[in-house]
Amino acid sequence: MPGWVEIILRSMVAFLVLLVAAKLFVKKSVAHFSFFEATTMLIIGVILAIGSFHIGVPVGYSIIALITWLTVVGLVNYISLKSVSFRNFIHGKGIPVIKDGKILEDNLKKERYTTDDLLKQLRTKNVFKVADVEFAVLESSGDINVLLKKENQPLTAKDMLIPVAPTKEPQTVVMDGKIMDEALSTVGLNRGWLEGELEKIGVAIENVFLAQVDSFGELTIDLFDDKIKVPEPKEKPLLLASIKKVQADLEIFSFQTDNKQAKDLFANCASEMDEVLKRVTKYLH
Repeated sequence: MPGWVEIILRSMVAFLVLLVAAKLFVKKSVAHFSFFEATTMLIIGVILAIGSFHIGVPVGYSIIALITWLTVVGLVNYISLKSVSFRNFIHGKGIPVIKDGKILEDNLKKERYTTDDLLKQLRTKNVFKVADVEFAVLESSGDINVLLKKENQPLTAKDMLIPVAPTKEPQTVVMDGKIMDEALSTVGLNRGWLEGELEKIGVAIENVFLAQVDSFGELTIDLFDDKIKVPEPKEKPLLLASIKKVQADLEIFSFQTDNKQAKDLFANCASEMDEVLKRVTKYLH
């Protein structure tokens, strides 16, 4: 067999093996690898690379080395799941570097982490003042996770005691111009509904690059032609406006009539509609 053919075959096999190994053992991005994981993947890559182009190395040797390393990785991962101390030894653990706005210099020195490195990592978290930090941890991957002091944290709806509607992840019902029937059925819809919604805004399904339906049934789309403007969904604002109009009309009717029974009826209905309005406003904003 010509040497170049053997190299091509070896490289293809190496690619397939690397793909399988990545699917089995790699469950996170390279940026979040621990030192052990990064070193292991580097060694496996070197083994595959040498085995793919170094014809002088028998294929069997490369396979034995690869199986050995994969076995070691699998064994280490298994033991790590069972033992916290072993996991901390292999992968490391988070080290506090800031507490109550004070830098823990001794921990920085132990991890050989400079002040410049710390400030750089804080800036990536949009933190420019150490005193604003309540607690910060240096993870085994080298990243820093930061908890700001309460007064420096952004306000949330919970802080403001504002009720908000629960939401679920949007379903992608059109991807690359193709209708995703499974996603439609997940939200209880079908192609007929989708075609009807697209017809309302004058868009053909062939022109849709991406379409998503949120937990409230609103459809948002992105077209292949970015120059075409798509109108924003108006179902929720229109429904909210209709409810407000009904509530206002009932109040007006109660003021205009001289019949006491009708006046009380309209006033009660207006009060009930006002309660409905308060309950659904958070869903329709």
